[in-house]
Amino acid sequence: MAISSLWAAPPAVEFSYRDDRWQTSAGRREAEAGLAWPLWLPGQRNARGAAVDADVELSHAAVQAGRLHFAGLVREAAWGIAAQKAESDLADAQWRSLQEISDDVRRRVKAGDLAQADALAAQSEALAAQSAQLAARQRLSASQSQWMTLTGIALAPDLTSAPVVDGAGVSPGGAHFTVETHPDARVAALTVERARKRLDVVAATRRDPPELLLRIRQDTPGRGESAQNSIGVGVRIPLGTASRNQPLQAAALSELDVALTAKQRTEERLAADAAMAQSAVHTAEQQLEAERQRSALLRERATLIDRSFKAGETPLPELLRALAAATQADTSFARQQVALGLARARFQQSLGILP
Repeated sequence: MAISSLWAAPPAVEFSYRDDRWQTSAGRREAEAGLAWPLWLPGQRNARGAAVDADVELSHAAVQAGRLHFAGLVREAAWGIAAQKAESDLADAQWRSLQEISDDVRRRVKAGDLAQADALAAQSEALAAQSAQLAARQRLSASQSQWMTLTGIALAPDLTSAPVVDGAGVSPGGAHFTVETHPDARVAALTVERARKRLDVVAATRRDPPELLLRIRQDTPGRGESAQNSIGVGVRIPLGTASRNQPLQAAALSELDVALTAKQRTEERLAADAAMAQSAVHTAEQQLEAERQRSALLRERATLIDRSFKAGETPLPELLRALAAATQADTSFARQQVALGLARARFQQSLGILP
């Protein structure tokens, strides 16, 4: 690595040659070869090393943040499959129920207990349920294809065993989460740290690095005279000027200011996202309880009307309306179950927890 090098920059090679062929032509010649090694300024090497370490830490944190963002896509896709699976199961159950009613009505029409119009109505409802069943299966298949494209895995995970994070932001293991532990917040914090290290590099590099010079020179005074060799050692020290340093320092300070602003906004956004996700979990829990009670009531009502219909006390249209209301309530309950699971998953996402 450049930081472990003994030199501040790659060495340079110098060559020069001159003679008097275009002047006196006395045979005078002069040849020189040299090496120039840039030297570290005081504190420059450590400052650059710290800046490189900050870059490495930031790259690792960015990888973790990328994993979390991909996990968010996976969560959304998985719960999308769960929603379509619940609707497909309900559509299957609805079709079976209406098919049984249609078969029962057909038998009762043959027995003379019901009119042919009732059989047609029951069969029509069964066909509508079958169409809804096929549509639900198609949507489920599309969701599964999207999951396969996203993850490369054929089967989606069983979300019924997913861990629950409560509204206080505490996992089942009891560990507390803060904004600072979120991968996005860590990326923002390390971006600030990198900007500070780069500012330190600018402060430690007030001028171009000095150079250690080693030269070998051969002089020939004239024709027939022996050459004279010499070795020279020198140091070249560039001088720092305001015209060089001020733009570099201004750029480093601007980078630090931008990083600090981005860090503050990121932490504010993450705190707001976590608060909204927590509120969404509480709301989804309350809605789920309401949908559960409504589904139970309408399903019980449909059961009672079904018994009354089989006893010949209730007309078919009223039974179909009761079944439709119960099915709609069951669907809403199933959707709300998935909505609660998705709200909890989004809450975990807002806390920076990987699945």
